[in-house]
Amino acid sequence: MKLIFLITFLMISRTISSQEVIPLYRGKIPNSKPAANNESSETANGILRISKVSEPSLKVFLPPKEKSTGTAVIICPGGGYWIIAAGHEGNDVAKKLNEKGIAAFVLKYRIPDNETMVEKEIGPLQDAQRAIQLVRQNARKWKIRKNKIGIMGFSAGGHLASTAGTHFEKSYIVNKKHVSLRPDFMILIYPVISFSDSIGHLGSRDQLLGKNASADRINEYSNELHVTSNTPPAFLVHSKNDSGVSWKNSMFFFQALQQKNVSAEIYLYENGGHGFGMNNPTSDVKWMDKVLLWMERNGWLKK
Repeated sequence: MKLIFLITFLMISRTISSQEVIPLYRGKIPNSKPAANNESSETANGILRISKVSEPSLKVFLPPKEKSTGTAVIICPGGGYWIIAAGHEGNDVAKKLNEKGIAAFVLKYRIPDNETMVEKEIGPLQDAQRAIQLVRQNARKWKIRKNKIGIMGFSAGGHLASTAGTHFEKSYIVNKKHVSLRPDFMILIYPVISFSDSIGHLGSRDQLLGKNASADRINEYSNELHVTSNTPPAFLVHSKNDSGVSWKNSMFFFQALQQKNVSAEIYLYENGGHGFGMNNPTSDVKWMDKVLLWMERNGWLKK
């Protein structure tokens, strides 16, 4: 009995140790103001919510060595740029990706706040770029191929992921070694893409840019307007009855990718609403299965 307990304990310890949490930056966090760390978390209705994040970090989920494909995905949970839904849009997704041999990194990015940031609109993007930079720099350590690093985002995290995928030519962080900040692919789940009045998610827009944002600022962060032929391939998922974030966000982005001859696929549920994470309760179709098939077709799951 003691032997069984010891083996179980060692297995649990191994799992925990493979989920290391590392600070995103060494020393001073860029674009930050001196302020108290007021971060807090709570779980309500089974959803983990982290608020007032001012010290960003990366939670590392590595697959078993025998399963590893060399592919990595940086996950940006949603939350309207108000909170981070770190469980069902973060940790749970990372564990599923590990089962398929994919290294996963859950990004706890800064929540835009004038009290903690000099320019709050670039804070989350800095964190996404730093996450890409950090994963590429540690590719050998984590048994990852530098050309197989993607980014995934849910809801407002989808806005952050698509911003990283359309604004990578400008570095918002120190990048002396010129590490590529371009994700190799994007996976966008019921994403906020646009900040336009017609289809944009105004709550996310107001939180990131402020309620009196200029037309130029709104256009700058409406990512469907910034697709080029060098934008990474993407897979998008949305529900047509999403009353939180219009499915047209995904459709307009998909069409923009097609117009630039960028490889892209989209899967639209008829129902499901918003924020369902990996499991849409109205359908037997698992979007993750479709994403994995897409990744396999594109060569990202080959060992």
